[in-house]
Amino acid sequence: MKIDVFNHVFPNEFFEAAEKLMPARAVKRWKAMEELYDMDARMKVIEKFDNYQQIISISQPPLDMIAGPNDSPDLARVANDGMARICREYSDRMPWFIAALPMNNTEEAIKEVDRVLDEHGAVGFQIHSNVGGKPLDAPEFRDIFAKIAERGKCVWLHPTRPASHADYLTEDQSHYEIFWGIGWAYETTAAMCRMACSGMFDEIPNFHVMAHHWGAYIPHAEGRMPLWEARNATSTADGKSFAEDLEKPLLDYFKMFYGDTAMFGAKAQSQAGLDFFGAGSSFFATDAPYDLSGGEDNIRDTINVIETLNCTDDDRQAIYEDNTRKLILGT
Repeated sequence: MKIDVFNHVFPNEFFEAAEKLMPARAVKRWKAMEELYDMDARMKVIEKFDNYQQIISISQPPLDMIAGPNDSPDLARVANDGMARICREYSDRMPWFIAALPMNNTEEAIKEVDRVLDEHGAVGFQIHSNVGGKPLDAPEFRDIFAKIAERGKCVWLHPTRPASHADYLTEDQSHYEIFWGIGWAYETTAAMCRMACSGMFDEIPNFHVMAHHWGAYIPHAEGRMPLWEARNATSTADGKSFAEDLEKPLLDYFKMFYGDTAMFGAKAQSQAGLDFFGAGSSFFATDAPYDLSGGEDNIRDTINVIETLNCTDDDRQAIYEDNTRKLILGT
């Protein structure tokens, strides 16, 4: 079995609740992708692949970009109830879901962690790389991550960055889709760095994070990390590095992340991700339905890449299925 751990949906009931809160241009774009909200259309894609299942999660944008703290808890409940419904109705192919949280309302987010696990059996939680521009290591989010870890679940880290986030300080917005094409991978990388450097892995027992797109730029920065720790001390007034407060070398924390295979068919970058994280911490994912064919190209291209990577058949079995079953079911 191939279990796709990172792909996206909009349950119809969530779409209806969020549509009036979203810009018309965004709504038009989402509605152009049938496989995002029409599960019968999605099944036509899924059924082209034997022994293939999806763990579903809510699509972009993050709830905190759609609704303020008073409305986001209700939106999260609608999203999670909708995904639970999909998993019941299409249990053969979409048996599990990753829950959404109202990250701009800490108290309600913690309540939703318990509710969605107790009522629906969610297998993890999708958290975006920033919350309204705030970093994930901000103190107000620590209790949310601690609750997720306490319940034995993993964080699925997804990038987000709006077009209004300019590429240069002299400009008001990003150009040429750089905010997405390059910026999202940077967002994942930056969030991973803040988690590692701030000591979240030391502070929160059983803290597990799945970093989308095989850890983004982290595998390419491996050689910089020892210098990074040393250089930081030379840039502070007291000559003290953040690394002095960590229990392990910085590189060790990045090795604690999981990575997924959603690389849009890029073989060299996939090999780099596998070499960095190892087969035991790598998970099959495709980012469906975000291609030009409702997800079919992403699924097929990702499988083709995995089949040609420099690894063993046992490694592939771990990536496709075994790691995921161990993570979400403990088997």
